Amino acid sequence: MKENLYKYILGIADNSLILGQRLGELCGHGPNLETDIACTNISLDLFGQVRSYYQYAAKIKGENATEDDIAFLRKEREYLNVLLVEQPNTDFAYTITRQFLFDVYHFLFLTELQKSHDMTLAAIAKKSIKEVSYHRRFSSDWMKRLGDGTEESKQRIQDALDALWTYTDELFHQTEADKIIVSENIGVDVTTLKQLYYTEVETILSEATLEVPESKWFQKGGKDGIHTEHMGYLLSDLQYMQRTYPNMEW
Repeated sequence: MKENLYKYILGIADNSLILGQRLGELCGHGPNLETDIACTNISLDLFGQVRSYYQYAAKIKGENATEDDIAFLRKEREYLNVLLVEQPNTDFAYTITRQFLFDVYHFLFLTELQKSHDMTLAAIAKKSIKEVSYHRRFSSDWMKRLGDGTEESKQRIQDALDALWTYTDELFHQTEADKIIVSENIGVDVTTLKQLYYTEVETILSEATLEVPESKWFQKGGKDGIHTEHMGYLLSDLQYMQRTYPNMEW
């Protein structure tokens, strides 16, 4: 039970850590100052949530583990985030589409996690959902703005959507640890969120005058520690300071 709960928490937290790192890469490179600051603040929100999760995970793991060890000193295959969040910032359209596809899921997930029988996880969810509600609104508004904007903005956001759609189904896969934690009324059965997720996503895409990708071929592996080629490069940046100057603290 202890090991499964630890893995379950990592599966939640690693999504926010890696997505927060991706957004952090854009600091100072947004299309305008207001949007740049907004993306940076979303990144900071995600890192704040991550700290709460990792502090709890360190307590469960014991062995003098710290949140910094968990965040920065694992190997690539020990990170359990979905493939979607590690995809690169190809352009602003990709950044927003990636954020949107995750935000809709994240809000639905935290809504259910608030009901967890684990009081710590429920408390983190109740605190985080206020921030994620804003994240979802921000990315949804940008999807509409770009989709129903100029010919170029529409094409760019559609291209990003077509490319990233293949990573959405993994959000609803369950690992063995997930299934055990769900059976204990601690975790969220993400399979029950799938239909609502795609309904909400498709509603926003319709308002944005965007086409729902027809591809039914999806990629997976991140939840089992098998990542895309982008993950190693991301971790080399994320872990550099901690590995170069050991025992640093957040």
